[in-house]
Amino acid sequence: MLKEGCPGSREIRSPYPEPLRCAYCEAENEIWSDEPETRCRSCGRTIDRKMREICILWCPSAKECVGIEKYERITRALRGSASGPHK
Repeated sequence: MLKEGCPGSREIRSPYPEPLRCAYCEAENEIWSDEPETRCRSCGRTIDRKMREICILWCPSAKECVGIEKYERITRALRGSASGPHK
């Protein structure tokens, strides 16, 4: 259940597409603001990006605010478990 009053999780509650260039083939791709990685449409490799730190790393209500699945996926990426080149 998402908390409507939390401004810190706005990008997670209402994700939006962003451009992301593949580090392997330089193709332009699209990634959503709440995704740490995506698959390149051109070469098929997994590309990831550095996500900016957001409140879910320190907020005690984060799991309830964004949902457990998103919480785990995003905190894993923010803590550096994603591999491969960052762009």
